[in-house]
Amino acid sequence: MKLSNIKFKKNFSTSRVVKIISGLSNFNLNYIVRVVKAAQIGKADYVDIAANAKIVSVIKSFTKIPICVSSINSIDLYRCIVSGADVVEIGNFDSLYSQGIIFSSNQVIKLAQEIKLLLPNSTICVTIPHILLLDQQIRLVSNLQKIGISMVQTEGLSTKLIYRSIYNSYVSYSIYKASAALSSSYSISQSTDIPVLSSSGINSISAPIAIAYQASGVGIGSLLKNFNTIDEMSNCINDIVVSLSYCIYGLPQKKSLKIHRFINFDIQIAVYIN
Repeated sequence: MKLSNIKFKKNFSTSRVVKIISGLSNFNLNYIVRVVKAAQIGKADYVDIAANAKIVSVIKSFTKIPICVSSINSIDLYRCIVSGADVVEIGNFDSLYSQGIIFSSNQVIKLAQEIKLLLPNSTICVTIPHILLLDQQIRLVSNLQKIGISMVQTEGLSTKLIYRSIYNSYVSYSIYKASAALSSSYSISQSTDIPVLSSSGINSISAPIAIAYQASGVGIGSLLKNFNTIDEMSNCINDIVVSLSYCIYGLPQKKSLKIHRFINFDIQIAVYIN
């Protein structure tokens, strides 16, 4: 694991990391400040905000919590590092799909190489597009690791947008909502030794499953939109932090992996068989 930030090395070594996401396309400073304050109170490990150098400077002025900035623009990421950001991330792509912006594996690799060249000493995370098949995601992560990317993050828009009303059980709803991200996290974690963050549809019920699936941590974003105050947000965040403190890292190793893609539902399930 190659992480340039000392705080991050310590946090990721516990495999209990909680990242709070305000959104790649969200430049609302008032909302970002509330999310960052909630993350600090809720004892999250770091925050992930839009790549804007001025916003980074504002956030750095009142908190010491590590800051990750997300974008697909290498210059914006560079400017944020100059302004004090600790980590850069390519993605998250969820907010871009509605705009018709879709990234192929080759495009992700080229962008990662460009940013790695621009920021050779920075901690770089790459979101793995959920539109790729699981075997394609695994190959992409392998190639990213070869060029020195520090960590990766999964996403799962295909199940994240499921409606709560069709499930009688909140537990079932929570697990299904995060299932695409969880499946990717499990599959990828078996093929790499760099940290894997599980994100998209994660809550306090599904977060421990991500850690059991050998993710190094979870990313929480859209869940916070259900709350209006800093206190409500911080309580939600702390619930997740506490839930991870009781979970077991890693499932028993299996001998073989079969990846099933259910065309009708656009869901991929990784099944490990003895």
